[in-house]
Amino acid sequence: MSTEKILFEIERPSITLIRKKSDYVVMRQRTQEQSSYDGKVYCTSFDSRIGHIYIASTDNGVCRISIPKETRRDFFSWLHSHFELDSVVENKSRNKEYIDQINRYLNGKLVEFTFPIDLIGTPFQIRVWRELMKIPYGTTITYRQLAKRVGVPKGFQAVGRANGANPIPIVIPCHRVIGSDGSLIGYAAGVKTKEFLLRLEGAIII
Repeated sequence: MSTEKILFEIERPSITLIRKKSDYVVMRQRTQEQSSYDGKVYCTSFDSRIGHIYIASTDNGVCRISIPKETRRDFFSWLHSHFELDSVVENKSRNKEYIDQINRYLNGKLVEFTFPIDLIGTPFQIRVWRELMKIPYGTTITYRQLAKRVGVPKGFQAVGRANGANPIPIVIPCHRVIGSDGSLIGYAAGVKTKEFLLRLEGAIII
């Protein structure tokens, strides 16, 4: 008997493939006419050094991570808006490699994630998230610098909103973006978690 459990209702967008280092990152841009998704979405949760984490993946890779202070409701609400009811199941074994790498990172034993990503967002959000993926481990940039890199030097507030909407925090390192004055602002999981991640990477030492 299958251990998979159907959880909730969602809708699916169209697919575009891009190349990221040695891995394929699937970018799904939202459109007015959503295309169907025939695969499964595998969900589970686990305890980590920073608290309880919810994670979801498709056959293409990780599509959602919800970390403290995000809630179970946040996690399921996001999935509910992107996938069909009968595609979402509970399955921890399908997420084992992702969980192992995240825990290794949080314990200071991993610098770069090697698993695939299935990233869903608007075209502008995807532009921002692709830039986030270019920020090296142990370094930070400001929101203004990120906006300039994205090509909208005066749009740092819009960039900040896209940064905050990142569906795969930790893996897509939005924690590496800080205020112009060096303040640790704009992180859904809270300042303490952001500070922990930057200290872990050696980006801040005080």
